[in-house]
Amino acid sequence: MLPAEGIPIELVAEGQRVMSICNACRYCEGYCAVFPALERRLEFNEGDLTYLANLCHQCDACYYACQYAPPHEFHLDFPKTLAEIRRQSYRKYAWPRSLAVAFGHNALAAGLASAAGLVLLLLLMLPAGGAADIFARHPDREGSFYALLPHGVMAGTFGVVALVVVLAMVAGFRRFWRDGCEDLRFFGNGNAFGRAVWDAMRLKYLDGGGDGCTYPTSRSSVARRRFHHLTFYGFMLCFAATCVATLYHYGFGWRAPYPFWSVPVALGTIGGLGLIAGPLGLLWLRAKSDPALVDDAQTGMDVAFIVLLLASGASGLLLLALRENAAMGVLLAAHLAVVMGLFLTMPYGKFVHAIYRFAALVRYEAERRLPPPPFTSE
Repeated sequence: MLPAEGIPIELVAEGQRVMSICNACRYCEGYCAVFPALERRLEFNEGDLTYLANLCHQCDACYYACQYAPPHEFHLDFPKTLAEIRRQSYRKYAWPRSLAVAFGHNALAAGLASAAGLVLLLLLMLPAGGAADIFARHPDREGSFYALLPHGVMAGTFGVVALVVVLAMVAGFRRFWRDGCEDLRFFGNGNAFGRAVWDAMRLKYLDGGGDGCTYPTSRSSVARRRFHHLTFYGFMLCFAATCVATLYHYGFGWRAPYPFWSVPVALGTIGGLGLIAGPLGLLWLRAKSDPALVDDAQTGMDVAFIVLLLASGASGLLLLALRENAAMGVLLAAHLAVVMGLFLTMPYGKFVHAIYRFAALVRYEAERRLPPPPFTSE
């Protein structure tokens, strides 16, 4: 049973059992930040469990090293237990709470349905000059994309959506942080923040203690880390391309479309390639992953997010290559629909793990500089 605001009682109890066993054993303390963090605690409340769950990077190294993992009678599955708690924490901190159901099952179907609805909406918005305009060629000298959808309409629509998304994610972050009984000023610790940024940028805790993740199998590999890097930096380069284009438009008065060799187009092209290679690799790894370590209830949410990232990169590059072609109108509608679907699901899909995981990294870096509590190994 899921309480109105919280993690299922039986899952909290299981989390406390697992943390207590690991705290007594401490064999895996060199693998990642989770084990030093749990060793600072003798008891584990719900806030502690959500903090540790979001600090976990699911490298799975501890599972294969654990002497108490199945078929041992303790049946200790540390990464899967934290994965289940992490998934429930997404629902717990969602804002508004009425939309927490979006974290449930059939996330992929919901994402595709929202994208299909947006395609229809954009197709209705585009033909200012008649339906034939969608299938007509619009060369760069005629404004290309903006000949079909004015810049103001496009920027205004996505601006409103972005504002709502940011508000939802900020509210979720505040709930997550305060659930750990920490003052928000603790997040402003400059040294801890900088170290957390550095750890996040290089995906430090996807190295499984140095040899790589034991993912998708028990054999150590750096594949997951590399595909995550391609996905993350592909997304960031696409975001940078949008920021540069915005500066060009409003700062210098340079109107799009921009040449293929321009900075925003170059950034978007490289980013789009990353958003194809990275998600494809992550889907491949997921297909090969050990079923014993997979939280089945989270599969739909994970796959939906990866597919939307892949579709946004692929449709963006295809739109760029054919922007003076007669297919541009349909491609524009499809690309904007996918991006809109990605935006709308960010606060209620796998994207939120980046926010909570980074917050957990900041807390860990700040906490480890505090005097060690009594009766720990530090």
